[in-house]
Amino acid sequence: MAPDEHGELVDQETPGWSRVLIFGAATLAVLLIGATIGLVLAQAVGDEEQPVPTAGSVDVGFAQDMSVHHLQAVTMANWARDHSTDPAIVQLAFDIASTQTEQVGRMKGWLMLWQQPEEPLGEYMTWMTEPGGHQHGGGPGGDSSGGPMPGMATEQELRKLRSLSGRELDVYFLQLMLRHHQGGTEMAEYGKEHAAVGAVRTLADSILKSQVPEANLMRQLLAKRDAEPLPFP
Repeated sequence: MAPDEHGELVDQETPGWSRVLIFGAATLAVLLIGATIGLVLAQAVGDEEQPVPTAGSVDVGFAQDMSVHHLQAVTMANWARDHSTDPAIVQLAFDIASTQTEQVGRMKGWLMLWQQPEEPLGEYMTWMTEPGGHQHGGGPGGDSSGGPMPGMATEQELRKLRSLSGRELDVYFLQLMLRHHQGGTEMAEYGKEHAAVGAVRTLADSILKSQVPEANLMRQLLAKRDAEPLPFP
């Protein structure tokens, strides 16, 4: 607060570095809340005497790979939220970052309780082995977009996103994020159908329920800007 010309107290614009600290603290808080929820839910599963998921299982693989996938979405969304001047883009980016940060917290909480590493030690998506599964089995650069998993942006694409502004930034963010959502859908559907732990299946279903309408919204926002989605295999 600071006095204006009439001697009344008014809010001053928060400095840029302060906004960064505020958003960073908020993100950390959401992540910790998600981790706590994850631990509680996983402990509840343990109370039901279900077996603890092991390395290579659908539950562990889903939590590890989806966390990696989500964290890139959070990175892109945070950038768009902080650099776009379009209220619709800023709101969408905020919603995506908030939702997926909390979900990452849950998955990392489960992995901690299961005594599993936060990221896979080998290739991605090898846990999708049932008929109809992607059977991706690749590390970085393994899919057609050049990312480690379907839909993920390459480093070159992320650099391009950071170089843009105005309408170009908004359009490219929508294109990358829409493709990102499309890439995560297959993992979520597989996790929903094949995970052994009920909380994991519930989370996979929640991801689908949030990302399908978000993807539809992104298509609408692209159309309003006379832009097309990026190709997706």
